[in-house]
Amino acid sequence: MTEAVPAPSAIRGPWQDPGLPVAERVADLLSRMTPEEKAGQLAGFWAMPAEPGEPVAPMEDDSRESAPRLEEILDRGLGQLTRVFGTLPVTAPEGAARLRELQRRVAAGNRFGVPAIAHEECLNGFMTWGATVFPSPPAWGATFDPELVGEMAAAIGASLRAAGVHQGLAPVLDVVRDARWGRTEECIGEDPYLVGVLGTAYVRALEESGVVATLKHFAGYSASRAGRNMAPTPIGPREFADIVLEPFVMALRDGGARSVMHSYTDVDGMPAAADERLLTGLLREELGFAGVVVADYFGISFLESRHRVAGSRGEAAALALRAGIDMELPTVRCYGAPLIEMILRGDVPGELLDRAAGRVLTLKAELGLLDGTPAGSEGAEPDFDPPEHRALARRLAEESVVLLANDGVLPLRSGDGVVLAGPLADDPFAMLGCYTFPSHVGRRHPEMPLGVPIPTLADALRAELPGVRVAGSRDVLVDEDSDIEAAVAAAREAGVCVLALGDRAGLFGRGTSGEGCDAETLALPGRQAELAAAVLDTGTPTVIVMLTGRPYAIESLADRAAAVVQAFFPGEEGGGAVAGVLSGRVEPSGRMPVSVPRRASGPPVTYLRSLMDGGHDWSVVDPVPLYPFGHGLTWTSFEYEDLRADERAATDGTVTVSAVVRNTGEHAGTEVAQLYLSDPVASVVRPARWLAGWARVRLEPGEAARVAFRVHADRTSFTGPDLRRIVEPGVVEVSVGRSSADLPLRGAFTLDGPVRELGPDRVLTVPVGVTPL
Repeated sequence: MTEAVPAPSAIRGPWQDPGLPVAERVADLLSRMTPEEKAGQLAGFWAMPAEPGEPVAPMEDDSRESAPRLEEILDRGLGQLTRVFGTLPVTAPEGAARLRELQRRVAAGNRFGVPAIAHEECLNGFMTWGATVFPSPPAWGATFDPELVGEMAAAIGASLRAAGVHQGLAPVLDVVRDARWGRTEECIGEDPYLVGVLGTAYVRALEESGVVATLKHFAGYSASRAGRNMAPTPIGPREFADIVLEPFVMALRDGGARSVMHSYTDVDGMPAAADERLLTGLLREELGFAGVVVADYFGISFLESRHRVAGSRGEAAALALRAGIDMELPTVRCYGAPLIEMILRGDVPGELLDRAAGRVLTLKAELGLLDGTPAGSEGAEPDFDPPEHRALARRLAEESVVLLANDGVLPLRSGDGVVLAGPLADDPFAMLGCYTFPSHVGRRHPEMPLGVPIPTLADALRAELPGVRVAGSRDVLVDEDSDIEAAVAAAREAGVCVLALGDRAGLFGRGTSGEGCDAETLALPGRQAELAAAVLDTGTPTVIVMLTGRPYAIESLADRAAAVVQAFFPGEEGGGAVAGVLSGRVEPSGRMPVSVPRRASGPPVTYLRSLMDGGHDWSVVDPVPLYPFGHGLTWTSFEYEDLRADERAATDGTVTVSAVVRNTGEHAGTEVAQLYLSDPVASVVRPARWLAGWARVRLEPGEAARVAFRVHADRTSFTGPDLRRIVEPGVVEVSVGRSSADLPLRGAFTLDGPVRELGPDRVLTVPVGVTPL
C-alpha cells in the first residue's frame, strides 16, 4: 500500500456547516477556491487501471501525453475515484480498505479536506468480485415487473453503500432499435414505455438507498447506424423525442436521478459530448435536470481523437465544459492541465468552470462529503452476496424466463430420458452479461474463482431431474466437428434433447455479445445453427434453450423444435430458473421485451413501426417477427372478454379502458395483460400501435379479474409537425391482449377539444388496477 500522506490542517468555513442551505455552502467554498482547485473537482482518477492490452473500457489510444499520477494532482482536490472495487479482483475487506486509504489521501492532499465521490458499475449488481450477479436488463424487461426491479436496485444500493460507494453507473435507458448492437444485452427492451417504467423503478430505489443513479447513455446511442458501437446515429428529431428520449424524461422526473452520462455517438454530426443544445438546452433548461453530467469513459478525449471536432485536449475540454459536462471520467486528461491553461489564458470563461464545480460540490454536499467527517470508516466486513440477495436474484430470474413455444413436451419428467447438449449446457458464463464482474474483469484473471456460486444449466437440471445426461462443450462457436457429432449421438439415444444455445458475453470482440461485440447478422454465433439442425434431424423431440444477450433469428429451428425457451443472461441463479421452467417447478411468466426476427439478415425487427414500415405488398422484405414483443406462454390458457372504454374525453382528460382476463386452463398462471393505443389519423406518421400499459395478473384455474387502465390524454401525445409535443383531438383506437401481435379485444374513444401543447408537467404513466371477479 502507498505510504500514507500526512493530513494538513484543513481550512474550515461555513461550507462545512450542514445546517446551512446547500447553495450557501457551495457558494462559500467556491469563493475560497483557486481555478486549479475548481478544476480538480471536475476530474476523475482511475485508482487501479487495467493492465495494458486488456481494456475494460473503450481506451483512448493517444499516447502522446500520459495521465498524471495521483500524487501530482492531490493538491487540487479530486472529483471522482473510479472503480476501486470493479477493476481488479479484490475481496470486500481489501476493497473497502483500499477505498478508505484513497479517500484519506484525497482529503489530506487538498486545502479543504474534501474527499472524492466513489463510483462503480452496477448494471447487473455491484460489479465487484464476490457480489451478487443479478439478471441482465433484458431479463428485467421480460419480467414486466417494476416492483421486483426496484427491490433488486435497493439491494444493489445497500451493497454499494456498505462498500463506501456513492454513485452507480446505471441504469442503461437506451431503447433497442437494432439488436445487432452488442450492447443490446444492457438494454431493457425495444419499447420506450417499458424501458421508462422499469428504468424509473431502478433509479428511484437506488436513489432512495442513498446512492446516486447515473442515466446512460444520453442520448441516441442504441440507434447507431447498422447497430455498430459508437457509430453515428442517423435519426430525426421526432424519433429522438418520442422514442429515444422518453425513458430519460421518466427517470429524471419520476425517478429523481442525480447524474446523467453522455452518449459516445454523434446525432446528425453533433457529438453528444459537445452538444450544448442537448446537455444544457434540453437536459437542463427543458427537462429541469439539476444534477451532475459525467463523461462516458474517455468521451471528452474522443472529441479530439475520434470525432475530430477539437484540435487538442484543451479544445476538447472547452467544448465539453461549454456543452455541460461537469466531470471527466474515468481519469483526468482534458479537464486537468489542458483545461486549466485555457481558463488561465481566458480562452474559457471562468463562469463555466464555476458552473461545473458548483454542481459537483452540490452533489458532494448532498452526499455529506463537505461535512468534514471521514469519507469511510472501519466497520463489519460487508457481505456482497447474502442469502436474501441470492433469493431476490432467483425470483427475478424465474420471472424473466420466456416460454416462446411448446408442443406439450414441457414440463419434462424424470423418466423422459433427457439429455442436455449444446455449447452452453455446462458453462457458468452462459448466465452472465458483459457488465458482470466474472465476464468484465475475471476473464483476465483465470487464476481467480468466479467469486460467487454460479450453477450451470447442467448443474441445475441434474438437481431437478436426476439421471439427466450431459453432452456439451464450452466452445460457444462450435468450432469442432466432434462437438456436433457428440450432440447428435447423445440426442439419438435420448427421449428428449435439451439444446442450450446462445452467447458468451465479452468486451471488444472477446465475446459474441457485449460492448464492442456487434453482429453483422442475427444468425446464431459460429456453427450453432448447424449443430441444432443436426440434432433436430435425429427426430428426437428437442427443446431449444436460448441463453443470450440479444434475440437471434431461429425460424428454421423453431419450426422443428418441440419447445423454445428464452433467457437473457439470467445471472447467478439463472441456471436454476431455466431448469425450474423445464421441469415445471417454475411457472413461466416472462414476456419478450424485444421482438425475435425470422431471418438473420433481414431489417431490424421492432414492433414500434408505422404501417409503411411494416409488411406490405410493395416490398418483398417482410419485417414481421417470428415472436413479437410482449409474447410469452404459460402452463395454462387465458381468454379476454368484455372490453369497456369510455366513449369520450377532453384533450386534457382521462378515459378508463378495462377488460376481463379469465384463466380457462387447468393450471394456475400469470398473464401479462397489455394495452396498446393507435392513432388512425394524425398530423404526422405514427406507429401502428404503442404500449400504453400492462398488468401482471395471477389467476387460479377458472378465476377471472378485470384489469382497468386509466389513460390520460397526454399518453396519446407526440411530436407534431412543428416539433412541439401535442395532443390532437380525434379517435384513438385501443387494443387489449397477450402481445403486440395478439390483441383479441379492440375498441376506441374520442378526444374532444383543441390541440394541446404539453409542458414538462405532462402525464407520463398509466395507472392500472386489477379487481378479482
